[in-house]
Amino acid sequence: MKAVIIAGGLGTRLQPYTTFLPKPMLPLGEKPILEHLIGWSKKNGIKSIVICVSYLRKSIEDYFEDGKKFGVNIEYAISNKPLATAGQLKTAAKLIDDTFVCMYGDSIYGFNLRNMIKQHNRTKSFVTMSLKEYKTKLPYGVIETTKNNRVTAWKEKPEIKANINMGCYIMEPGIFKFIPKDKPYGMDSVIKNAMSRKKIISGFISKNEFIDIGDKESYERANNEFIRKLGNI
Repeated sequence: MKAVIIAGGLGTRLQPYTTFLPKPMLPLGEKPILEHLIGWSKKNGIKSIVICVSYLRKSIEDYFEDGKKFGVNIEYAISNKPLATAGQLKTAAKLIDDTFVCMYGDSIYGFNLRNMIKQHNRTKSFVTMSLKEYKTKLPYGVIETTKNNRVTAWKEKPEIKANINMGCYIMEPGIFKFIPKDKPYGMDSVIKNAMSRKKIISGFISKNEFIDIGDKESYERANNEFIRKLGNI
């Protein structure tokens, strides 16, 4: 099985850090984000990696080369313009002929990928999405009413829960048929399209934390945490 890592975004919300480095190459502790992802894939038994590159791609290619020094085999799928998440994935189509893992190159995962793959195969899913239960406390009182506006309950600043997408998927190669070629296209559109065609989309829910490097603040928090852990070794 191969893992496809989407690593071609511009990282505009991380400027100025991404002026000279693509987001997946930003360091977390002593290693770039992408190296953490490759190490996690290898730990879970996947040693064949496809990296979808675009923005400042030479810094990725020069660092990882063919992957041998990291104990994996690396191939590159190249685009010359930003294509969003699914559009970047489409560039790897010629390198994929079986069930594969797809992950975003700006997150760190801690769940058991082997178990996710087992669930995907057992349920015969078209796509399995990694999900995390997210909790947040509303800053307002919530008033519940009936259809004729009679108030039935007042819940002061309740906690709400929802499953959020962690950005790691197990996919069947047929997914590429749902992605237009050479066009910016989001993963949400692909999944919704597949659902409308009655494809089986499953969720793998994990309680393990994951780190989403979305902006400067989240990156700085994550990097400081990795540096702190290094200091405690």
